[in-house]
Amino acid sequence: MLIVEDEQKVPFEYDGEHSLLLSDWWHKSAYEQEVGLQAPLPQFRWVGEPQSLLINGRGRYDCTLVPKGGQQNSGDVKVCNVSNPQCSNPVVLRVERNKIYRLRIASVASISSLNFAVEKHKLMVVEADGNYVEPFEADDLDIYPGQTYSILLSTNQFAGRNYWVALNVRGRLPQTSPHLGILNYFPVPATNKPPFPPPKGPLWNDTAYSTAQSQLYKSREGYGKVPDKVQKQIILLNTQNTVDGKIKWAINIVSLALPTTPYLQALSYNIHDAYDCESPPVTYDQSYDIFSPPKNANVTLASMLYKLPFRHTIDIVLQNANTLTLRNSEINPWHLHGHDFWVVGQGLGKFDPEKDPKSYNLKNPPLRHTVPLFPYAWTTLRFKADNMGVWLLHSTVEPRFFMGMGIVLEEGTEWMLEEPPSCTMGCGLTKELANSLLKL
Repeated sequence: MLIVEDEQKVPFEYDGEHSLLLSDWWHKSAYEQEVGLQAPLPQFRWVGEPQSLLINGRGRYDCTLVPKGGQQNSGDVKVCNVSNPQCSNPVVLRVERNKIYRLRIASVASISSLNFAVEKHKLMVVEADGNYVEPFEADDLDIYPGQTYSILLSTNQFAGRNYWVALNVRGRLPQTSPHLGILNYFPVPATNKPPFPPPKGPLWNDTAYSTAQSQLYKSREGYGKVPDKVQKQIILLNTQNTVDGKIKWAINIVSLALPTTPYLQALSYNIHDAYDCESPPVTYDQSYDIFSPPKNANVTLASMLYKLPFRHTIDIVLQNANTLTLRNSEINPWHLHGHDFWVVGQGLGKFDPEKDPKSYNLKNPPLRHTVPLFPYAWTTLRFKADNMGVWLLHSTVEPRFFMGMGIVLEEGTEWMLEEPPSCTMGCGLTKELANSLLKL
């Protein structure tokens, strides 16, 4: 965990802290997964659900699930070893009674939306994505890939036993066992298992629970003010589609295909054929039915840039729609590089450009860098395009980003005073070659 301390006084007090890094784990490598994701139908293979959930790199797996006839191998080394202490010993959070602990939680999961709970303990949420929020209390917390939180935990329960720390899958039919850690009350031995079942959290498909919790986040008073005037609005329709028989994800009917030459280098050296130079669509046909699979599933692969006016305030509306499967829409967390953004609006159904902006929260919207986009719903992000560079806005579900769910934003690069370092020029492109291309 990389912790960046606030130069200002932290607006809450606590006696100790623990860091929890949440992740998911597959037995297949990312490269094996990519092969299945790139295969045309009917050979296409989705990555499936993870074999384990991890806290601080530790997880559990039932070795009886390994197919008969041989262990799962890494070379000649057997990797399914139930007695391995990294697997058999759970993560332990040691605490003393009647103290307040700050739990710093970050999800680096590649697919799984998670729910975090501590048996019989309330969670006081005080920070989200590095920004302070008005404190609110919850029984459990939904955490999406890429998000970070600070939670205050009061150890006010009976000190003669230990308690479960539970991690459950949200938003997908769970095929992965919950991950369990131990909240260890001193001086109870950490090896003493809690006597009661662990908390299960909400049902995996209880979207109403998740949307209600997302509405609880408000910026803490005195920490920033959202701009009330917007110079540019972009509406992005998020759909599942096909390209040449391969399943892809697309934004406004364009599936992102990143170029081999980095955008910033191409812009610095005026290499115009390094990426698609035409302007991408800033909205979509409003007659599109978000509640049905696309009538025409075919889309275009492209590497276009959204050029933003420098230092202007931008609204980006993310609109979720039906996948290729009838009556199906899925949670898609989104992350913006180079910026935090205010989540000024969220709603169910299709975004109405005339009506919905009137209900935006411009008083105390949360400042985030990663936000969930719920099924058949919309979310509006507001930020100021004041960070010179080229930035991704993309799904934090890694297979979906790999399959095209993202866009690229460019702002203020014409004001950059220095060329990018030559060591960042990308595949086959050197500084000398770039300069020679400029002379042609």
